[in-house]
Parts: sequence; C-alpha cells; structure tokens
Amino acid sequence: YAMLLSLIFLIVLVAAIVGFVFRHEIKTNFESNLDLALKDYNVTADRHSEAVDTIQRTLHCCGVQNYSDWERTEYFSQRGIPRSCCKNQNDCSEEDLKDPNKAKLKVFVDGCFFLVTSTMESKMSIVAGISFGISCFQLIGIVLSCCLSRYITNNQYEMV
Repeated sequence: YAMLLSLIFLIVLVAAIVGFVFRHEIKTNFESNLDLALKDYNVTADRHSEAVDTIQRTLHCCGVQNYSDWERTEYFSQRGIPRSCCKNQNDCSEEDLKDPNKAKLKVFVDGCFFLVTSTMESKMSIVAGISFGISCFQLIGIVLSCCLSRYITNNQYEMV
C-alpha cells in the first residue's frame, strides 16, 4: 500500500513540476491555437468555432489581443465580427459588425488571450493548494502504512 501511495505521490509531483516548468510554452501554444481558431472560424458548428464563441461570451472579450484581430480573418470579409463579441445581442446588427468603427462601440474591445491566461493564473493557486493538501494526506498515508507494516512484522514473532 505504501508503494502504491508513493507511486501516486511521485506522479502528482512530476505533473506539478512539468506544469510549472512549461507554463510559458503552454501560453504560447494557447495564443497560437486561439489565433488559428480565429482564422479557421466559420458559421458551421465545429468544435473550434464553438470554443471561440464560448470564450468570447463567457469572458466578455473579442479576438486574441483585441476585436480588430477579426479584421484579418476570412469570416470578417463575409459576415463581419461574430455575434459572440456583442455586448448586447439585441443591439448588434450585421451591418454594424462589418464596419470596424461602428463595431468598436457594440462589441467587447478587450482580447481573450490576456483574460484567459490571467483567469488561469488566478486559479492556479487554488489548484496548487488542493494538490498540496492531497499530497500531505498521501505522505501521512505512506508513513502510517510503513508503521503498520513494521508493527505487524514485529508482532508476528510474539504470536507464535
């Protein structure tokens, strides 16, 4: 039992170290993937387009760095900025979304990359605290199982 808990403890420890070491690469990959999702954004219900819409609606943001990122996409030339960027869905017309000057007043102007990464970083302390608490319980379990094993081994001679 102590070996199993030790193995789980080592896996959690390695995962935490890898996550900490590669956190900057995770940000870079997220930014490039978000930029790629904007370029490939279309009206059909694919996973990437739905993810972009969900992020924009939930975090009240638009584009990667700001709303003008949409101007470099093929979707913008056809339909303008997506409706998921609108502050008020009832006050956003397609004509407004095709004109960047009018759209600036109707859509969220902040980019999603900074909001997503800052939200993730703020939640990392909670995740780290929970992981630390679980690892403490695992260490206590390892120590207690070793003590129990030693106790059973020592008392085995007295039984006979």
